[in-house]
Parts: sequence; C-alpha cells; structure tokens
Amino acid sequence: MADAVEDFGGTPVFVCDPAGEPVRGEQDATDLIGNAYYQGASWVAVPAERLGDDFFRLSTKVAGGIVQKFANYRMGLAVLGDIDRHVAGSTALRDFVVESNRGRQLWFLRDAEALRGKLAGE
Repeated sequence: MADAVEDFGGTPVFVCDPAGEPVRGEQDATDLIGNAYYQGASWVAVPAERLGDDFFRLSTKVAGGIVQKFANYRMGLAVLGDIDRHVAGSTALRDFVVESNRGRQLWFLRDAEALRGKLAGE
C-alpha cells in the first residue's frame, strides 16, 4: 500500500503506508505535509512504527519539532498504532498523549477506524 488520501467521512486524510520512510525530524514532517497538502488532505495519519523511538522520548524534542510543523501548516496529525510500551515508560509522554487527544491538532489512536470516529465527533 502506498501513501494515499482517503475520505474519512468528509475529511481528506493522507494515510501513510506503514512500510514507508521513517519520520525522523522536521524535514520529514515538512515533506509529509507538502505531499498531503498537494493532494488536498487536511490530516495526516502516520503509523507509530514510522516514528522513531526519539519521537516518543520527549526530552529529545523530536516530537515537539514535528508537531510544531503540523501546527504551523494547520494540518492535523494522527499517530496510529500501539504506543503502550512508550507510554508505560514515561509519565510525561502519557500526559502528552492525554492532552493531545483532548485537542484538535494531534491525536494518538489505535487505528484508522478510531480516527474515523474521532473525526466524526464520536
């Protein structure tokens, strides 16, 4: 499966292939945003496995840089997949995930169906 835009109940979402290139930093985020924007998406769904461990260690500031790029371009970011092992090892990350999921910019969700529901307001 290649990266592609899918309609999630009226919201165009750029869904990233789990086997795609890793998202390691701000330049990779900018590239994703550009591709998504070009294809008319307003959200990007990135499988958690495409994000390196540094993303989940908040002290590295990798997550902050990537999330800020998405915010600057007013593009939503959904991290899809199981991040339990990362959350279990960090209270700060757990709090970040909880707060992010309350907002409208960054969500951490189990799968694409959970994203569909969240976008639909469920």
